[in-house]
Amino acid sequence: MSKKVWAVVALSLIAIVVGYTYVTVSDGPIMPLGRLAFVKILNPDMYPGNVHPELLAQYAQERGSPCALVVHFAGSSNYRSFEQPMNTTSSNGVNGVYIIEVAYIDTQGGGSKSLLQTNFLDSFKVALFGVPDDRYKYMSDGVVYNNYTSMMNHVETLAKAHGQTGPLPVVWHGTVRTDSPLIDPGCGFPLYFQIMTKTYGIIPAYVLMIYGLIFPYINSPYWTYEISHATELQNLYNAGELNSHKASGESAVDQYYQNLTKVGTTNYD
Repeated sequence: MSKKVWAVVALSLIAIVVGYTYVTVSDGPIMPLGRLAFVKILNPDMYPGNVHPELLAQYAQERGSPCALVVHFAGSSNYRSFEQPMNTTSSNGVNGVYIIEVAYIDTQGGGSKSLLQTNFLDSFKVALFGVPDDRYKYMSDGVVYNNYTSMMNHVETLAKAHGQTGPLPVVWHGTVRTDSPLIDPGCGFPLYFQIMTKTYGIIPAYVLMIYGLIFPYINSPYWTYEISHATELQNLYNAGELNSHKASGESAVDQYYQNLTKVGTTNYD
């Protein structure tokens, strides 16, 4: 066959896969958005009042959702869920969006904290076959869940308790500490891929990964700042210069820190 025929065949296959993915997702329980951020602007960055949860809450409200899920690679945080205050009323009648946090723990190693630590053969196997059921554990709200089903039951229970009735918007955190955020997909990417695979199948998951990588360039007002200042922000973060300590007062942020202090934990990830 000629090159033109092959091109038509390839484009037709892509159109079929994309169309199938669109139809499947439109009637599904998960609303895949994509990457939330490129680098940290403050530390901790997922707490009430910071720009990234505010942005996630905005995404959720624009889509008529009272909740949103953000996934991470597990660090030193306890990944506590929280209400992100907003200036406008959500669909559940509350002036805020409930942010659910989940992180994965890779039992076969440290995960891809940086590109130098990435096992590319392992990543290729995961991309082909998905994440093995017994590989990850999960941290959410200070509790470790030993399997995917238990973790998602926790997420669904929280979402329902906070007024969720439609598909739940999901992002991966996406921040990168040392490498180029243009190359490294960042914090939480493998767990996002697992959720997409478990929910919609591995072929739609590929499409959703591509869409998710493009998502912040289309939707985030901060991406140009984060990319253009990436090295500077990474150096500041790694030197502890972005740390924010607020353990007293009456603001939503202060109350959140007070709650963390009560349980003897911190939320630095």
